[in-house]
Amino acid sequence: MTKKALLLLADGLLVEGRAIGKSGTTGGEICFNTGMTGYQEIYTDPSYAGQIIVNTAAHIGNYGTVEQEQESGRPQISGLVVNEFSDEFSRKAAKDSLQQYLEKNQITGIADVDTRKLVRYIRSQGAMNALISSELTPDQMRAEIKKLPSMDGLELSSVVSTRQAYTFGDDQAPIRIAALDLGIKTNILRNLSERGCFVKVFPAKTAFAEMDSFQPHGYFISNGPGDPAVMPYAVETVTKILAANKPLFGICLGHQILALASGLKTFKMHHGHRGLNHPVKNLVTGLGEMTSQNHGFAVKDEGLEQHPEIEITHRHLNDHTIMGLRLKNKKAFSVQYHPEASPGPHDSRYLFDQFLALIKS
Repeated sequence: MTKKALLLLADGLLVEGRAIGKSGTTGGEICFNTGMTGYQEIYTDPSYAGQIIVNTAAHIGNYGTVEQEQESGRPQISGLVVNEFSDEFSRKAAKDSLQQYLEKNQITGIADVDTRKLVRYIRSQGAMNALISSELTPDQMRAEIKKLPSMDGLELSSVVSTRQAYTFGDDQAPIRIAALDLGIKTNILRNLSERGCFVKVFPAKTAFAEMDSFQPHGYFISNGPGDPAVMPYAVETVTKILAANKPLFGICLGHQILALASGLKTFKMHHGHRGLNHPVKNLVTGLGEMTSQNHGFAVKDEGLEQHPEIEITHRHLNDHTIMGLRLKNKKAFSVQYHPEASPGPHDSRYLFDQFLALIKS
């Protein structure tokens, strides 16, 4: 039996649709992803913690779910908004339908929504909190949405990070990497392992001394959710890695933390970059890259003139925001986008090779 659900945005917009996943109420910051494929990878990306995802692809669920497409141990999203939701799937390798998967993982969603129209609205009005419910009245939802915290100033990495250190890859591999887990994706670990790295993944609030006791050849600072400006623990760790002049590579939130440790500042974007088709220019080579992105914060240009040791290596071709940097006086670089993709293009996977070349040099 079809059950009605409602979507309420913080500015008062109310949308009616069909309940999917677990019946109930859920809230978070609403944002959208423009990827045509890879919904399971998107939902399990820890960078989406605390957020309701709007999929712009018209059909969601049509190829089911498989264990191999998990980017973490479970879905990390707060809720889901889709247009046409498929209860049936055609892929033989799939074990569960998306409906079964959402129910098992206690994820609440809404379908039969004009997601293209909703995305245009969010692009105009900006990212904001939202509530999905199949049980509350509109008035009850208006009272409940006021209780949701703002993503601006919210620290989430320590919530999604591993509780205990663990290893990934062949322990006989020639290169050891210490990774700070701020919300790391599994495909990052795969990319490092495939290149001959044995990775030890540490909880978000691990001190530099403990990571250094692993005697790594290089350090990796991961992607993750929340506001980088309220993560002094991570900034302190990266500052000490830089002071030790160790090779360092940061992705997404890791890029923002490196920027903060280097004296720059970050800001909350109007509606963020999330999708698989973002054009980026490599300012070093002059080449363009199609990239996978997922971030609601970015690094400010202001203050760059005071830091001649910082070189901006990549820019977004749509809004010219900083997409990559390196420190001329250190063995450190970072990018705002996701070279490991999953889902998305593989144009930028050379960055993992660049990290290994830096270590070997």
